[in-house]
Amino acid sequence: MMNASKYKTGYFNLPQKYNKWVTKDKIDKPPVWCSVDMRDGNQSLVIPMSLEEKLEYFKVLVEIGFKEIEVGFPAASETEYDFLRTLIDKNMIPDDVTVQVLTQCREHIIRKTFDACKVAPSAIIHFYNSTSVAQREQVFRKSKDEIKQIAIEGAKLVKQLASEYEGNFRFEYSPESFTGTEPEYALEVCNEVLDILEPSATNNVIINLPVTVEMSLPHVYASQVEFMSENLKYRENVTISLHPHNDRGTGVADTELALLAGADRVEGTLFGNGERTGNVDIITLAMNMYSHGVDPKLDLSNMPYLVEKYEKCTRMHVYERAPYAGSLVFAAFSGSHQDAIAKSMKYREEKGLHEWNVPYIP
Repeated sequence: MMNASKYKTGYFNLPQKYNKWVTKDKIDKPPVWCSVDMRDGNQSLVIPMSLEEKLEYFKVLVEIGFKEIEVGFPAASETEYDFLRTLIDKNMIPDDVTVQVLTQCREHIIRKTFDACKVAPSAIIHFYNSTSVAQREQVFRKSKDEIKQIAIEGAKLVKQLASEYEGNFRFEYSPESFTGTEPEYALEVCNEVLDILEPSATNNVIINLPVTVEMSLPHVYASQVEFMSENLKYRENVTISLHPHNDRGTGVADTELALLAGADRVEGTLFGNGERTGNVDIITLAMNMYSHGVDPKLDLSNMPYLVEKYEKCTRMHVYERAPYAGSLVFAAFSGSHQDAIAKSMKYREEKGLHEWNVPYIP
């Protein structure tokens, strides 16, 4: 590997005062979970799900216990649009479930998104624009002020349309490519958006901080999230959301450390489906909490059923050694491991133990 010199760090570190999260050793309560299987997961499939497959998958997500589900990018295609309209028109959205839709900060796309959401019982309008140095300079060729203005105009329009359309709407804003954006600038843009949306006790707003592409070690992201959590305006009425991808293989670690740093909500997918190396795997996150004695508030008790439905609808395969769900993760091939497990299980039976502490089986 002789050309490593072509790479340089694309992230922005923060002063050590934003590392108070390191004093915590575990996550003691589950975040708000939002499945993005139907959008980020679906758009990364070689063969996207059909309307019927989407409806089947949506039912599975509801069965598991997701209360927020991103159902698509309705302005992107007729299939996406029709899926959302089917959910609304056929009253298929449970009273305690909120659907989420994604839109760029472009007027015609925002307007079509609201058309798709008409009379939605509860919907999150998730609007975004890219703020990173690479996107500003290479893709949009716009200044910081021009990029910020895109977010401002998007916020104004979604607020206006929410008052004009029948339905129950909440707002979510993402500075896309957050981890490649100067933290102070990301904060400036988000606070401008919040000033327009005016969060309150009855108008909670979500600020989503995506790891659009993993660029750093997980602790850097955690410090970036802590910085935002401590400096966002209206913090008591703002939900900080995470949306990690897994390019460096540390999406779960990114998420767990960022939850310690003050985040409230996680967007991810079952089994880590998603663009490139995938979104963060909610199965692993939830089961990690469960193995620490924390109820994740998701029903993952029938893992073979979830694997079957996932593989059927996505045509993807759950790796045999995928944490908690793979067909081999509870198989021990080493003789000494087998012996220790057998003795431990016998000990548990003899002592009538309730707490789980078996060697080699988390």
